[in-house]
Amino acid sequence: MSPERKDDFTKRRQHLAELSEEELYERFWDLAEQVVEPLIAEAKTHTSPSIERSVLIRMGFNSLDAKAIVKKVQEAELLGKGAGHVVLKVAEKEDLKIKEAGLNIKEGQYEIKFLQKLFNREGVS
Repeated sequence: MSPERKDDFTKRRQHLAELSEEELYERFWDLAEQVVEPLIAEAKTHTSPSIERSVLIRMGFNSLDAKAIVKKVQEAELLGKGAGHVVLKVAEKEDLKIKEAGLNIKEGQYEIKFLQKLFNREGVS
Protein backbone atom coordinates (compact mmCIF):
# COMPACT_ATOMS: atom_id res chain seq x y z
CA MET A 1 0.00 0.00 0.00
CA SER A 2 1.13 3.53 -0.71
CA PRO A 3 1.86 5.92 2.15
CA GLU A 4 -1.05 8.06 3.21
CA ARG A 5 -1.10 11.49 1.64
CA LYS A 6 -0.88 14.49 3.92
CA ASP A 7 -4.25 16.22 3.71
CA ASP A 8 -3.46 19.83 2.87
CA PHE A 9 -6.62 20.61 0.89
CA THR A 10 -7.69 23.37 3.27
CA LYS A 11 -4.31 25.05 2.96
CA ARG A 12 -4.19 24.69 -0.84
CA ARG A 13 -7.69 26.15 -1.37
CA GLN A 14 -7.26 29.24 0.82
CA HIS A 15 -6.72 31.54 -2.17
CA LEU A 16 -9.99 30.25 -3.67
CA ALA A 17 -12.15 30.18 -0.54
CA GLU A 18 -13.44 33.74 -0.87
CA LEU A 19 -14.39 33.45 -4.56
CA SER A 20 -18.02 33.21 -5.63
CA GLU A 21 -19.25 30.47 -7.95
CA GLU A 22 -19.09 32.92 -10.85
CA GLU A 23 -15.54 33.97 -9.97
CA LEU A 24 -14.48 30.32 -9.69
CA TYR A 25 -16.06 29.64 -13.06
CA GLU A 26 -14.16 32.56 -14.62
CA ARG A 27 -10.90 31.50 -12.96
CA PHE A 28 -11.32 27.95 -14.24
CA TRP A 29 -11.78 29.11 -17.83
CA ASP A 30 -8.90 31.60 -17.58
CA LEU A 31 -6.60 28.81 -16.41
CA ALA A 32 -7.94 26.42 -19.05
CA GLU A 33 -7.22 29.04 -21.72
CA GLN A 34 -3.66 29.45 -20.44
CA VAL A 35 -3.12 25.70 -20.72
CA VAL A 36 -4.63 25.37 -24.20
CA GLU A 37 -3.21 28.57 -25.72
CA PRO A 38 0.23 27.10 -26.56
CA LEU A 39 -1.44 24.06 -28.13
CA ILE A 40 -3.56 26.27 -30.37
CA ALA A 41 -0.52 28.34 -31.37
CA GLU A 42 1.36 25.15 -32.22
CA ALA A 43 -1.54 23.77 -34.25
CA LYS A 44 -1.73 26.95 -36.33
CA THR A 45 1.86 26.59 -37.48
CA HIS A 46 2.42 22.84 -37.48
CA THR A 47 0.78 19.99 -39.31
CA SER A 48 1.63 16.49 -40.39
CA PRO A 49 1.03 14.34 -43.44
CA SER A 50 -1.57 12.31 -41.54
CA ILE A 51 -3.51 15.44 -40.59
CA GLU A 52 -3.40 16.67 -44.18
CA ARG A 53 -4.56 13.29 -45.51
CA SER A 54 -7.46 13.45 -43.08
CA VAL A 55 -8.41 16.91 -44.35
CA LEU A 56 -8.33 15.72 -47.96
CA ILE A 57 -10.45 12.68 -47.12
CA ARG A 58 -13.04 15.02 -45.60
CA MET A 59 -12.89 17.03 -48.83
CA GLY A 60 -14.01 13.93 -50.72
CA PHE A 61 -10.77 12.27 -51.83
CA ASN A 62 -10.15 8.60 -51.15
CA SER A 63 -7.21 7.64 -48.95
CA LEU A 64 -4.93 6.63 -51.83
CA ASP A 65 -5.51 9.89 -53.68
CA ALA A 66 -5.09 11.86 -50.46
CA LYS A 67 -1.75 10.16 -49.78
CA ALA A 68 -0.50 10.96 -53.30
CA ILE A 69 -1.67 14.59 -53.13
CA VAL A 70 0.03 15.08 -49.76
CA LYS A 71 3.24 13.65 -51.22
CA LYS A 72 3.13 16.19 -54.08
CA VAL A 73 2.39 19.03 -51.65
CA GLN A 74 5.35 17.93 -49.51
CA GLU A 75 7.61 17.88 -52.57
CA ALA A 76 6.60 21.50 -53.19
CA GLU A 77 7.44 22.30 -49.53
CA LEU A 78 3.91 23.58 -48.97
CA LEU A 79 2.63 21.16 -46.33
CA GLY A 80 2.58 24.00 -43.79
CA LYS A 81 0.06 25.81 -45.97
CA GLY A 82 -2.24 22.80 -45.83
CA ALA A 83 -2.82 20.27 -48.58
CA GLY A 84 -6.50 21.20 -48.78
CA HIS A 85 -5.52 24.85 -49.14
CA VAL A 86 -3.16 23.98 -51.99
CA VAL A 87 -5.93 22.04 -53.73
CA LEU A 88 -8.33 24.96 -53.23
CA LYS A 89 -5.81 27.47 -54.64
CA VAL A 90 -5.23 25.30 -57.72
CA ALA A 91 -8.99 24.92 -58.23
CA GLU A 92 -9.47 28.69 -58.03
CA LYS A 93 -6.51 29.50 -60.27
CA GLU A 94 -7.39 26.91 -62.93
CA ASP A 95 -11.19 27.32 -62.60
CA LEU A 96 -11.61 23.63 -61.74
CA LYS A 97 -13.71 21.67 -59.30
CA ILE A 98 -11.89 20.74 -56.09
CA LYS A 99 -11.83 17.03 -56.94
CA GLU A 100 -10.39 17.66 -60.41
CA ALA A 101 -7.73 20.02 -59.08
CA GLY A 102 -6.64 17.49 -56.46
CA LEU A 103 -6.43 14.68 -58.96
CA ASN A 104 -4.41 16.90 -61.30
CA ILE A 105 -1.96 17.57 -58.46
CA LYS A 106 -1.80 13.85 -57.75
CA GLU A 107 -1.02 13.11 -61.40
CA GLY A 108 1.80 15.67 -61.42
CA GLN A 109 0.20 18.04 -63.90
CA TYR A 110 1.63 21.07 -62.09
CA GLU A 111 5.27 21.92 -61.57
CA ILE A 112 6.52 22.64 -58.08
CA LYS A 113 7.17 26.28 -59.03
CA PHE A 114 3.55 26.67 -60.16
CA LEU A 115 2.27 25.41 -56.81
CA GLN A 116 4.68 27.59 -54.87
CA LYS A 117 3.74 30.71 -56.82
CA LEU A 118 0.14 30.22 -55.72
CA PHE A 119 1.43 31.31 -52.33
CA ASN A 120 3.66 34.07 -53.69
CA ARG A 121 6.81 32.01 -53.34
CA GLU A 122 9.45 31.62 -55.93
CA GLY A 123 10.67 28.16 -56.72
CA VAL A 124 12.89 26.65 -54.07
CA SER A 125 16.08 25.05 -55.29
